Amino acid sequence: MKPIGYWLNRTDQALTRSMDAMLEEFGLTRIAWQVLNTLREAPETVDADVLAALSANADAHTLTAAVGTVLADGWAMRPAPGRLALTGDGRERLAEVARRVDDFRALAMTGITPDEFRAAVLVLERMTHNVETATGAELRS
Repeated sequence: MKPIGYWLNRTDQALTRSMDAMLEEFGLTRIAWQVLNTLREAPETVDADVLAALSANADAHTLTAAVGTVLADGWAMRPAPGRLALTGDGRERLAEVARRVDDFRALAMTGITPDEFRAAVLVLERMTHNVETATGAELRS
């Protein structure tokens, strides 16, 4: 059996590659989609909050480029300096993309029960907490 790190990396790469291909017709990437969802959930937010919310998903340069893309393509606007919000058109297009993403998620979850998914997420959450809260001495022992 391959170690968990192998499967974490491979799963993330497969999800990103497949989502990028699926979102390409909308001019989006997985990261740009995540930026748009952050804006949908927190209307008229500041750039720093978007970057903080998605910091586990990509580095600051990649996130900043994704913000630039959604601004340039009319998905989002700047209602005030340093603030971001979805445009009306962006909100409408996002609803269409969301239906496609739902189909993608259903495909990705084929053969996985909701309980199995919850268990996997809880295990990964616990592992992350264990490592992030470990002291230097614990990591060296």
